[in-house]
Amino acid sequence: MKKIFLNYEQQLIKLQDEKKLNIPDWDYAYEMLKRYSYYSLISGYKKQFKNPDTATYRKDVCFNDIVALYEFDESLRSLFLKYLQKIEREMKSYISFYFCEKYGERQEEYLKSSNYNYSNKNRQDIDKLIKILKRYTDGNTDYHYINHASTKYGNVPLWVLINALTFGNISKFYMLSRYDLQAKVSINFEGINESQLSKILTVLTGFRNVCAHGERLYCYHTKQAMPNLMLHKKLNLPKTGQEYLCGKHDLFAVVISMRYLLPNDWFLMFKKELIKVIRQYIKKTSCFTEKEVLEFMGFPENWKDITLYQKK
Repeated sequence: MKKIFLNYEQQLIKLQDEKKLNIPDWDYAYEMLKRYSYYSLISGYKKQFKNPDTATYRKDVCFNDIVALYEFDESLRSLFLKYLQKIEREMKSYISFYFCEKYGERQEEYLKSSNYNYSNKNRQDIDKLIKILKRYTDGNTDYHYINHASTKYGNVPLWVLINALTFGNISKFYMLSRYDLQAKVSINFEGINESQLSKILTVLTGFRNVCAHGERLYCYHTKQAMPNLMLHKKLNLPKTGQEYLCGKHDLFAVVISMRYLLPNDWFLMFKKELIKVIRQYIKKTSCFTEKEVLEFMGFPENWKDITLYQKK
C-alpha cells in the first residue's frame, strides 16, 4: 500500500482510530511528533507494544510509553557512545605509538603498502585504506593541525593524522597491520589476543555508528559476531549447541567488549551509569518488567556479575 503524507494531527488520528493507541494528552503527543518525527518515534519503536495477531496496540499501552522507550534508547546511545569514544581514543594512541616506534614518523611509512599485512586477501582493503590516509596529507583538510603539520614541516606524523580517523578507519588499520604490531596493541588488553581484538573492533564499529547516527540501539544486532571469550563461559550464558545466545551480536556484546577494553575504573563507572539508565526506564514504564527489558537488549539476568570474574 502506497504511503501518503499526513500532517501531525492526521498522524495522531491514524494512531488512535486505526491502530487503537491510547493518546492521553494530544498536545504532548503533537509536540513529540514534531520533535522526533513519526518515522523515528512510532515506526522505530512500535514493535514491542503491538499485538502481533491484530497489528494494533496492546490495551495497556499509551503514546507516552512509546516516547519513554525512545528516550530510554536515546540515553543508552549517549552512554555507550561516551565510552566507545574512550576506547577509540585509546586505540588511536596505541596504534600510532607502536606503528611509529617501528617505522618512524614520516608519512611515507603509513602510505607504504609493504608496512601492512599485504596479502592477496588484504590487498584491496589496504589500497583503499592508504587512499583514505593520503587524502589527509595534502594540507587541504578541515583539520587545522593536519594542515599546519603539512604546510610547515611537509610531513603529517601518524600521531597527528590519527585524530581525524573514524572508528571504522582505526578498526581497519589494526586489522590490516602486521602481526607483530597487532600483538603489541592487544597485549595492553588482558584476556584477549590480536585475532579476538580484530573481531571485537569490527563489532564495535557497527554499534558506534548506530550511536553516532541516532539509530535504534537497544535491540540492534550486528551481522558480525563477537569471538567466544572467557567471560561468556564464566557468566554461564545460555547456548544452543556451541553458540552463545547472548553477548555475540547484541548490545551485551558491547558490554563484554568494554569489560576487556576499558580500564577497570572506567568500566565500573560505565556499569554504574548503565544500571541507573535501566532503572530510570523501569520506573517510567508499566508495560515491561526488568527481565523483559533486559531480554530486548540481549542481556542475561546475571549481567551485573560481569565484574565478579577475572577476564581470563
